[in-house]
Amino acid sequence: MKHLLASTCLVVGLMAMTGAARAECGNVTIASMNWQSAEVLAALDKFILSEGYGCNAEVIVGDTVPTITSMTEKGDPDLAPEGWVDLLPDVVNRGIEEGKLVGAAVALSDGAVQGWWIPKYIADAHPDIKTIDDVFKHPELFPDPEDKSKGAVHNGPQGWGGTVVTSQLYKAYGGEAANFTLVDTGSAAGLDGSIAKAYERKEGWVGYYWAPTALLGKYDMVKLEHGVAYDEAEWKRCNTVADCPDPKKNDWPKDKVQTLVTKKFSERAGEDVMGYLNKRAWTNDTVNKLMAWMTDNQASGDDGAKHFLEENEAMWTEWVSPEAAEKIKAAL
Repeated sequence: MKHLLASTCLVVGLMAMTGAARAECGNVTIASMNWQSAEVLAALDKFILSEGYGCNAEVIVGDTVPTITSMTEKGDPDLAPEGWVDLLPDVVNRGIEEGKLVGAAVALSDGAVQGWWIPKYIADAHPDIKTIDDVFKHPELFPDPEDKSKGAVHNGPQGWGGTVVTSQLYKAYGGEAANFTLVDTGSAAGLDGSIAKAYERKEGWVGYYWAPTALLGKYDMVKLEHGVAYDEAEWKRCNTVADCPDPKKNDWPKDKVQTLVTKKFSERAGEDVMGYLNKRAWTNDTVNKLMAWMTDNQASGDDGAKHFLEENEAMWTEWVSPEAAEKIKAAL
């Protein structure tokens, strides 16, 4: 009878502790932005917060500007796992200064990257090619699809900010004088297709792209160096202005991608939950490979999150408490 009473008390105690943990974290709304890397990160946070920390987590649809603005002005949603804070620095800074937002982990530890890329097999075969200037010395290695006597820089679709910058850098680095043409790929699919075609034929290719993306998880590409330091004033004056006639050489700044949490959620979530959100970060290479797997398998964000957890235990167990890690493993 004593053993039965003791067992009953233990169970009731554990239930009470679990209930307290769930009550402490409570309901949490997680914004999933409308692109693949943000979708899988939101799903990952939902799984870990729900299974590891007893939160009642819900994923809602969001987008950068309305989500972060709403978090600052209304305190909802609670969590934006992949906040591109450089897109609206004034709103983010105001939210933090006024005590309405809390900056957690930098979700992409090496930053979101844009720039010009070449295939790794070209970089390996020609180790002297490291910069844009180096590329422009070798038009024969990056042939124009329409005129093999010239080199080609593949640009993005019209309307993209990266397309404007690529056009301006093409002028700044003297692409035309170096016997290169600037190729309009027409669409995102056209840009992707040009890389895939070059890879299948093991041909030279140079052009605009960004990370994290599924395509860079599938095709191993090397980002070119710009040979100069980033000049913010010049970037704003001319590199990003389509009709500016005299662009200068410049580096392409990285975008800071940070997890944002409302102040009220950070205060009620508890140290363990915020400890996770302050540690959880991954690299472009990790996300690229995960998104490539998702694309190849037509996987959802939930599928991608579980695949990541199953394949990268050594990484994610560093983010969570030992108790949460055991619960997550059991849930998988």
